[in-house]
Amino acid sequence: MTSLDIGFSPCPNDTFIFHAMLHHLVDTGPFKFVSHIMDVEELNHRAFEETYPITKASFYAWLFLKDRYELLDSGSALGYGCGPLVVAGKGVDSLEEATIAVPGIYTTAFLLLRLWKPEIKKVKITRFDHILPGISSGEYDAGVIIHEGRFVYPEYGCEKLIDLGEWWEHKTRLPIPLGCILLRKDMSPYKHRIESALRSSVDYAFTHPEKSREYIKIHAQEMDDKIIDEHISLYVNSFTRSLGETGMKSIHTLEEMAKCRKVL
Repeated sequence: MTSLDIGFSPCPNDTFIFHAMLHHLVDTGPFKFVSHIMDVEELNHRAFEETYPITKASFYAWLFLKDRYELLDSGSALGYGCGPLVVAGKGVDSLEEATIAVPGIYTTAFLLLRLWKPEIKKVKITRFDHILPGISSGEYDAGVIIHEGRFVYPEYGCEKLIDLGEWWEHKTRLPIPLGCILLRKDMSPYKHRIESALRSSVDYAFTHPEKSREYIKIHAQEMDDKIIDEHISLYVNSFTRSLGETGMKSIHTLEEMAKCRKVL
């Protein structure tokens, strides 16, 4: 079998959908997939270096990488009610002078913040799992939180200022495109086979959700089963199986809005 490196995040939605193809529970054809698990912003930077033939990336990053990577139809995190949140410590009601932590310069979360409030200047690039502790300690006034942070931010004394997903949906009436799976263009001849294996893995995850739980917990930031279930149900949906016409429209809308606002 031919080994293929694949990069994705430790978040439950990724480990949930990739579990079957990594553990030979579905037909992967001639390929054996080797996982490299790291924060999505690190994956974004690795994609600019073309490190992995298959990789998770933020949709914002992909807009800069279209000449090097193809978008796969399966595996994306895209949907309704799952956008990043802007949260702040108590007493912070204005962001114009606030120090705001963001989970990466190429994350869709940062793009949405810039589209929502282009006048924001004082941003600090911070790993997603360091943002809430940083607000709690007073290092940052506010932050843009993603992943499991959506479910636990009150525990850090934070208050929600805006749901950027709701803002996007109100503006566009479309689901918010957050993360995608990319295939390096030198692997294009194998796109159909790799996409088929990934879609089979997604289908297996939907059909046998209990099979991946141990694997998910090895990598999850939050171990509570309820939070893991909420995370998966929020980010894994029909768009994960196939972007479809609506998913592709949302991606094109994100790109056009970024160009119009001079962000891209």
